[in-house]
Amino acid sequence: MQRPTRSRSHTHVYPLLRQRGVALATALILLIIVTLIGLAAVRGTTVQQRMTANFYDRNLAFQAAEAALNAAVQSFVAGTQVIARNCGAGGTICRSNPFADPNLDNSRIQTVPTSVYDGIAAAGQPQYVIEFMGEFPNPELNTGFNQTANAAQYGAQGTNIMALYYRITARSADPATAGERAVVTLQTMYRQ
Repeated sequence: MQRPTRSRSHTHVYPLLRQRGVALATALILLIIVTLIGLAAVRGTTVQQRMTANFYDRNLAFQAAEAALNAAVQSFVAGTQVIARNCGAGGTICRSNPFADPNLDNSRIQTVPTSVYDGIAAAGQPQYVIEFMGEFPNPELNTGFNQTANAAQYGAQGTNIMALYYRITARSADPATAGERAVVTLQTMYRQ
């Protein structure tokens, strides 16, 4: 007698269909993970690109502010300096940043000619303000009165050599015209 044979095809069909469904779900999950990693990499690159652009813009602004400081010093050499105000006078209030002082006469803000900072792609024209700070002893030339033990012992009288001091404040551009670009403000003292 013959035994009835079973069809083996029915027993293997269902497990194959289940495996195909699992493979599809696994592939979709892996695709989502790879997409998220790619988006994170693109975002990181974009942030780094913005940081580099901001750093470059700040360096340009710093160079423009230095050009304004140099132009102010050259105005002393040429004898064409414009003193914005006398901070050494009694009762005169001078803020540390004259550009932020509403009492500063805007006509005293000097704008640097383009030829001075040629080649610097600044956000605007650099500017500077010169303020007279007063007359003080020059520390390099001053021998001072009774500054040494020998002066007291031998009766030597030192001399006070005075110098005029000016504060120069420079900025890379007027913030009103710079827009979103970096603005750098620098300050130095000039002795005459």
